[in-house]
Order: sequence, then structure tokens, then C-alpha cells
Amino acid sequence: MRESEFARIRRTKMTCKGVLVTLAMLCGTATFNISSSFAQVHDHASASAATQKSIPPSSDAAAFHIRNPRYRVQPGDSLDLLFELTPDFNQLVAVQPDGYITLKAVGDLHVAGHTVPELRDMVVQAYGNILHDPVISISLKDFEKPYFIASGQVSRPGKYDLRGQTTLTEAVAMAGGFLDSAAHSQVLLFRRAPNGWFAAQLINVKKMQKQGNLAEDPPLRPGDMLFVPKNRISKIKPFIPGASVGAMVNPY
Repeated sequence: MRESEFARIRRTKMTCKGVLVTLAMLCGTATFNISSSFAQVHDHASASAATQKSIPPSSDAAAFHIRNPRYRVQPGDSLDLLFELTPDFNQLVAVQPDGYITLKAVGDLHVAGHTVPELRDMVVQAYGNILHDPVISISLKDFEKPYFIASGQVSRPGKYDLRGQTTLTEAVAMAGGFLDSAAHSQVLLFRRAPNGWFAAQLINVKKMQKQGNLAEDPPLRPGDMLFVPKNRISKIKPFIPGASVGAMVNPY
């Protein structure tokens, strides 16, 4: 009887020991899985952070902060090329609608979108095949006059000459100022960016005027376009039965 009881107790101990071993293995596996998952998440987060750091800044934003930009040649411009050592190659060329010019003894060269210093280097390189160390000077004889365009809710929308340094608020004044229907806080400034794209910047003119601080008033560049949208009250005004209701609505 005692031997049977002893055998039963021994079997019970072995069973408990097996259960403990199994639990230990399960816990170890769970711990390993959790650790592995955490490591994967950590590696993924590190990779994402590295990827975000490697992303270059937007060129559109940089387009609004270039100081003293150079004029870029456009179709319709005329260029005077002077060869100091070989005057027989002197020539006056016009930029064709497709952006090319035709050079003596060289042929066609695409110049639209380049500055005059860049163009001089390109012409020197092109003539380097037939002339030894050519000395060339290039000047603009006829070019499109700098301009900006004002559109939207201004008194006199249109195309204006850009003479000297002109800021956005000054351009609005040149266009006759804002209409009553203008959203002063949502003025859009469009600027031509490389590769034919346009960069857009939202200007809160209302805030600048209210604070009396024009530090964020951007200077315009040739070809810029400012657009003044309608305010909310002017959009819904046709559907308002009484004009007095407009006084209850914030137009901005």
C-alpha cells in the first residue's frame, strides 16, 4: 500500500516537473518572440528616421528665398556675341520659340532657362572645338521686361512692369488694392520653379497689416503671379436673403 502511494506521489511530481518545464519553454519562446518583435520595430523606426533625414529639402520652398536672382534667357530675347580675338565670329542671335539659338560654324544650342554667365560658358565650350581658348562676351540686347501678374480680388488685375525691388503688398497697391470681397489672409504667390513647375506660397497679408510688421512681406521676382481669392462672405452672398446678415459672418 505504501509502495503504491509512493509510486503515485512520484508520478505526480514527475507530471508537475513536466508542466513546469513546458511552461518554462513557453515563457522562453514568448520572451524571444517579444524581444524579436521589439527589435524589428526598433530597426524599422531607425530605418524610417534615417530615411527621413536623407530626404532633401523641398526645392519649391527654396525658390522663394533666393537672393539677387540672375535673369534667365527666354524665347524672344536677343543676344549680342562678341569674339575679342576673332571678330569674324561676332553675331547677333535671337532665341527661337523652342529655346534654341543658331551659332556660326557651330549650329544650334539650347539656351532658354540659363543665365548669361551660364550661356557664356556654354558658347565657349561649343567654340572650343574650332577655336583655341576663345574669349567671348555676351550681352542681352533685347529681352522681355520684368513683370508680375496680379489677379483675383484686386481693383485692377493685370500684368505690371516690375521696376526695382517690389514686395507683394506693394504689388497689391499697384493693382489698386484689395476689393471688399478679398480674403486678405489667403493671398497666393506663384513662382516659376525649375523644370517647368510652379511653387506656391500662402501669404497672410491681413496678419502683417494688423501687426504692423512687414518682415515677412516677400519681394517679387520677374514672372511672379499673385492671386487673391474671394472671402467666405462673398462666396455665399448670392444666397443670403438680406444684406444685413453679412454683418454677422466673419469674412476671413
